[in-house]
Amino acid sequence: MRPIRTFNVTPALPPRLEGLRKLAYNLQWDWDVDTVELFRRLDPELWESSHYNPVLMLGMINQQRLQAVAEDEGFVAQADRAVQRREDYLRDRTWHHKNRPHPVAGECYAYFSMEFGLTSCMPVYSGGLGVLAGDHLKSASDLGLPLVGVGLLYQEGYFAQYFNADGWQQERYPVNDFYNMPLELARPQRF
Repeated sequence: MRPIRTFNVTPALPPRLEGLRKLAYNLQWDWDVDTVELFRRLDPELWESSHYNPVLMLGMINQQRLQAVAEDEGFVAQADRAVQRREDYLRDRTWHHKNRPHPVAGECYAYFSMEFGLTSCMPVYSGGLGVLAGDHLKSASDLGLPLVGVGLLYQEGYFAQYFNADGWQQERYPVNDFYNMPLELARPQRF
């Protein structure tokens, strides 16, 4: 049955913590140990139960906990440093900018792959080649290369294996909830 209406619920972050939303939607957090530690510090049990997904975590966290950490000067300072590192990362002159001082306007390269292993909270990859494709994108980001990954976003993620009570191997296919993942819909620009 198709849904009649879809609602997007956005967490009410205190103004001092609004930077957490920016951090959650930029996958650079996944390879920035200090930002991962920031989300873990916010609520260690929820961080683990959300499968290390900051978007889902921010949507599930208790509002009282958000208010408490918004008043914790140490946490706010750590969050501000993480936001500043992200802004520096996006602004700094990278290897590509230093070695190609006059890039072609609108230059962009596409990397086509069936799967990209960017982070464990987005199970749209099955293993080695997907992880390798994800690592290519992460490296391109660090180098400042104008590279875009083009792939498939599977509604059902790759299966996870487990053993049932009788010792038989079973599979579980997670259903990806795109609204609670670090994803944003890219819409074409109108001319």
